[in-house]
Amino acid sequence: MTISEKIWQQYHAKLRAFVRSRVHDNTAAEDIIQDVFLKMHSRLGSLKDETKLKSWLYKITRNAVTDHFRLQKATTDDVPGQLPQPEAEGDPGEKVTRQLSECLWPMIQQLPEHYREAVILSELQGINQKEVARIQGISVSGVKSRVQRGCAILKDMLAECCRLEFDHGGRLCAYERKDKSGNFC
Repeated sequence: MTISEKIWQQYHAKLRAFVRSRVHDNTAAEDIIQDVFLKMHSRLGSLKDETKLKSWLYKITRNAVTDHFRLQKATTDDVPGQLPQPEAEGDPGEKVTRQLSECLWPMIQQLPEHYREAVILSELQGINQKEVARIQGISVSGVKSRVQRGCAILKDMLAECCRLEFDHGGRLCAYERKDKSGNFC
């Protein structure tokens, strides 16, 4: 029996329960577990400290669950990796919003990983914060904090990049790029 098989025998049931508590589709959960095994097997050589095996396995598993939700959301969107787009063309504010949304995706990619993941799952994929907390393995208040901080960083990035104009109702109606170098947009 190989080392991978021994490790898998020891942790398989616990990891399966961990995944099933987050993913309620049994088939998807089994696919995730298989993906975790493959990643564990192929990356076992990169584990430097054997005392951290358990946390390393759970990190791989959490990432696989997150990837599952990302993929699930991407298959329901028209264009993977894009922000939701307004449908109507009549309102000029919607055109401005659509243009700015194209700038936001590169900014989101610049966020620190834990903020980026929380913002994508909660704000873009519409997963409730309780579920995001389970996916990330943190408390609901921790998710709220990450989402708020991530959004605050995005707001600062956007303010650095663009001058925004709002109408009397507080709706975005126009913008102008401050820096033509295109750092983010």
